[in-house]
Amino acid sequence: MGNTKDSQSWFQKLESLHPYETMLYLGMLGSGLIFLFLSVAFLISGLNQLEGLNSRVPIAFLVSTLLIIMSGYSASKMRIYYLEENTERLQVALRNTLFLGIAFTFSQVIGWMELSNMGINFTGIPSGSFLYVLSGIHIFHLLGAMVFAVIMWVQLRNKQRDQIKNLVLLTNPYEKMRIRLFTRYWHFMDVIWLILFFLFVLSF
Repeated sequence: MGNTKDSQSWFQKLESLHPYETMLYLGMLGSGLIFLFLSVAFLISGLNQLEGLNSRVPIAFLVSTLLIIMSGYSASKMRIYYLEENTERLQVALRNTLFLGIAFTFSQVIGWMELSNMGINFTGIPSGSFLYVLSGIHIFHLLGAMVFAVIMWVQLRNKQRDQIKNLVLLTNPYEKMRIRLFTRYWHFMDVIWLILFFLFVLSF
């Protein structure tokens, strides 16, 4: 009886979600499964293949990890500033999150160049190929969030210039939902990279 009530309440919560929330959570579930399957394939491919190549985790990947952690912190500030009705700091937090995401992307490209210099190429051994594939797919997912961040940043700047639009921004549940979903997706991508980075460390 209790299980039936729990399942009903779960379905009721699911039905009450905004369509955008449902789409995002389903997308995150699908992305999580993709990374899970690829990570398992990476582990099965044989992590010891990279041993004896006198290689190490690219310095750029270490920098990437620091940048993604900083961006996650900046993204978490967005919801706080929104609740405080501080649109100016909200814009700064969003801008910082975006710029850190861009810096993360560039550091990933530099990391690929480091891998290539070590003799670990995309078309080489399977474990080496997975380093490119996993990090590349992660960047692809993060790019979608960065495009959305640019759009939201431009909209926030335009609305801040108009007091009425700014008031609507602070009282509109839709705007609050957009910021909440953006930060959750960004944190999701943070966690995905941290897991990938841990796997990469194990491979060297």
